[in-house]
Amino acid sequence: MDEENGSGRAAGGTGEAVRAVAEARRMVASRGWYLMPPAVLSRCLGVAPAEWARLDGHWEDLAADPYAAEKGTSRLRRYGQFLLSRQAGGITPLPHEVFVQPDDSNPLYVDVERRFEPLTDAFRAEPALGSLIRLLGDVAAGLDDADEWIVRVHPFRVVARSGSLGQPTPEGRHKDGVTLVSSLLAGRRNVTGGRSTVYDAEGREIAATTLSEPGTLLLSDDRATWHAVSPVRPEDTGRPGHRDVLVTTLAAR
Repeated sequence: MDEENGSGRAAGGTGEAVRAVAEARRMVASRGWYLMPPAVLSRCLGVAPAEWARLDGHWEDLAADPYAAEKGTSRLRRYGQFLLSRQAGGITPLPHEVFVQPDDSNPLYVDVERRFEPLTDAFRAEPALGSLIRLLGDVAAGLDDADEWIVRVHPFRVVARSGSLGQPTPEGRHKDGVTLVSSLLAGRRNVTGGRSTVYDAEGREIAATTLSEPGTLLLSDDRATWHAVSPVRPEDTGRPGHRDVLVTTLAAR
């Protein structure tokens, strides 16, 4: 990904893709969430369906999350942040730093400075990542008229083993303290569960889905909703499984 303009394929390059992104923006703005199917996202990003399996290969190079381990969950992750500019869709990597969420968002990690390993150079260079960030910027523009966005990128792997917790969200129902939050399924192996639920401001369930096909993208307005994911367990209890998700958030700068 080019540090100034991004070398990823531009989202929304065809008329069909432009309409798909506009629909996503309209639905998130009007009802708080939207689920984009893999075929639609693939067309928007210019990614062939077979590329999702290649992208999931980066999840083999994540690092242990010691904070989730304290709660009994085996979770791997990395973390990086970028600046997305409205002008020409420029994407600039930002310095690596500790990860802190606002006090009124994640009750499990109030005032906790969490330190995670940075994104690998290979992951940052993924063309699909730049295209995804631009697509999310287009959707977020329907929620806030911002010239710049802080983009935080979190690839997660939650490991499911017999007799242990596999909590994608050990904090339970929460916010991320941003404008737009997205979850992109990269892969699932030998797991059941992992149901994603979106709640309105009063805590009522407004959407629930299990991300089962790689390339499925769940979007929600983090200011107006809460979200959580149910535990994952191994389908075949004799061997571990895992759920790989890319969580990307945008906050107006």
